[in-house]
Amino acid sequence: MTFRPDSTFSLVSPIISDRLPYSDTPIKLGILASGNGSNFAAVAQAVDDGQINAQIPVLIYNNPGAKAATRAASRGIETVLLNHREYKNREALDRQIVQTLHQHDVDLVILAGWMRLVTSVLIDAFPHRIINIHPSLLPSFKGLHAVEQALQAKVKITGCTVHLVCLEVDSGPILIQAAVPVLAEDTPETLHARIQIQEHRILPQGIAIAASQLQSRLTPS
Repeated sequence: MTFRPDSTFSLVSPIISDRLPYSDTPIKLGILASGNGSNFAAVAQAVDDGQINAQIPVLIYNNPGAKAATRAASRGIETVLLNHREYKNREALDRQIVQTLHQHDVDLVILAGWMRLVTSVLIDAFPHRIINIHPSLLPSFKGLHAVEQALQAKVKITGCTVHLVCLEVDSGPILIQAAVPVLAEDTPETLHARIQIQEHRILPQGIAIAASQLQSRLTPS
């Protein structure tokens, strides 16, 4: 098979079905974003399209001027700026994040391009309820610059992973992954662009899986 540089070919596991796992009652998503907000937009569109039975009561962002906030505001979603530079440490920031999320009765927390390490303060407040998207096939290429790491390692396949968050960086149970071929002519920009296409596909699926799992835990047997 020949792949074009703009190919959207991928291998997704578990396979994305026509109908996502659907919770019986709407879940509330609190989204954290630091930059452009394209993953936030993908989630919001999935909610609008009825793919996920959910509401987004709040988007928290840490960088003034982040486009994610503009995208959220255009959809009528409340935005809250928590500038990490104004807090003495990560724990202090996370305490304010937790307070904001509780004020909006959030069920699941989505790290959609949140470029801050989270602490036990946030994780303990939402155990098994924080979801992250990472641009590699975890457990390979954890941390920053995952796309560049993949190119430097000369792997032939990389991709993206939606997983639950634990204290160890880019770890925790994997919900869904998409594998993407690495092309001979790829640059960090071209490879990241193709990975991001798959991020937008699988993040809503991962949220739906997590919502279904959450509902199962909360439903009396």
